Amino acid sequence: MSNVTPEAFVLGLSAIASAIVMFVGFGVGLGQGLATGKAVESIARQPEAKGDIMSTMFAGLAMTETSVIFALIVALVLLFANPLVGKL
Repeated sequence: MSNVTPEAFVLGLSAIASAIVMFVGFGVGLGQGLATGKAVESIARQPEAKGDIMSTMFAGLAMTETSVIFALIVALVLLFANPLVGKL
C-alpha cells in the first residue's frame, strides 16, 4: 500500500464509485419497466381512464429519469473532472 500515490488511490476509488453510481440506471430501468407494465394493465382494465393514467405515468417516469441523469453527471465528474485530486 505504500507504493500507491494518493492521486492513484483517489482515482481508483473514484472509478469504483462511478461504477456503483451507474447501477442506479439499472434499478431505474427496472422500475420504469414495471411502472409502464402496470399502466398498460390498468388501461386494459379501465380504457376510459387512459388519459389520466398516461399523464400520471409520464410524470412519474420523468421524475425517475432525473435520478439517472444526476447519477450520470456524478459519474462523469468523478471520472473526468475529479475535484478530489486537486485537494491532495
